[in-house]
Amino acid sequence: MILASHGIIASQIASFDADAVAFFTRVTTAGGTLSTTEKQAVNQLVLDLKANSLWTPMKAVYPMVGASAAACAQNLKSSSFTGTFTSGWTFASTGVTPNGTSAYMDTGLAPNGNLSLNSTHLSYYSRTNISAGQVEIGLTDTAATTHCYLLYSYSGTGFSALNSTEGARTSAANPTTGFLIGSRISSLEEKYYTNNVSQTRTAASTSLSTRVIYSGAYNQNGSANFFSTKQCAFASIGDGLDATQASNFYTAVQAFQTTLSRQV
Repeated sequence: MILASHGIIASQIASFDADAVAFFTRVTTAGGTLSTTEKQAVNQLVLDLKANSLWTPMKAVYPMVGASAAACAQNLKSSSFTGTFTSGWTFASTGVTPNGTSAYMDTGLAPNGNLSLNSTHLSYYSRTNISAGQVEIGLTDTAATTHCYLLYSYSGTGFSALNSTEGARTSAANPTTGFLIGSRISSLEEKYYTNNVSQTRTAASTSLSTRVIYSGAYNQNGSANFFSTKQCAFASIGDGLDATQASNFYTAVQAFQTTLSRQV
């Protein structure tokens, strides 16, 4: 039997992972739609994450598929932390693009109560080649002593922090496009993987912020700032990832983007 509303046949639904199907249902319930190719890509992503011990560490995964706010706001991992988009976004099959002046997505996820001080990761897949003082995903607290954010490159240097004071990574391996993963699994250092090339920043963990994480901008003590213009084709928040997990994560997400013909 052909299920026209879903664009796939019943036998395909039966072969899909249950978590992928639950995501499809959330998208449909919210008023969004996904193409057959998008569903197949999402399903394979779920399988790859599970096969590489990456599903459990995830708290929020935003595949940015469906070319609408309703679809792109959905969290692949669970019904929690559905994003809320402000106005000023452009939605396309290649991802979501903030306007750089007012657009951001509120993830509803605060590190305090959901993440661990010495086990946290953020990721963002950029398709826009621009070096600017913009924050792609993250927050800072009241005293600006605890940050949790990612910024690709500003004048050749990447600035990032994970449950710590902010600081700069070296000018090496700081491209403005591709998949950036920031991970903390130690109280004394942070790791950054840009298109599977790693850097280490010495930075002691300080505390977990109660502010929620924004994507497409910086939640600066409750107000959006440092708005990004980078098109986002994927983002995630979760527990810290070791080097093997980060490498496998890159491979899985890059395969996902390749299936959708939007890899960089």
